[in-house]
Amino acid sequence: MQDFLGQVRRFIGYVPFVRDAVAMYFCAIDRETPVHVKGTIFAALTYFLSPVDAIPDAIAGLGFTDDASVLSTTLFTVRAYVTKEHWQQADEFFG
Repeated sequence: MQDFLGQVRRFIGYVPFVRDAVAMYFCAIDRETPVHVKGTIFAALTYFLSPVDAIPDAIAGLGFTDDASVLSTTLFTVRAYVTKEHWQQADEFFG
């Protein structure tokens, strides 16, 4: 997960759920976040960045549907831990 923010920049403007991924990233690196939540988030973010997916990202119109499913399910699962501050950090990242 090194340089997650650098890698995720390539999806800005192409993938509508990038803000969610960035907010979850900030949650995962927060010292207050429980370890099991961090593990869940990092697993989802690794899947999102992985070039090996159930549906390859290069397939127009469908490529990110599996990523969206994984990230939305993860966000639903950990939403109690993604704080207003994490969302603010995500917004600041996008400037």
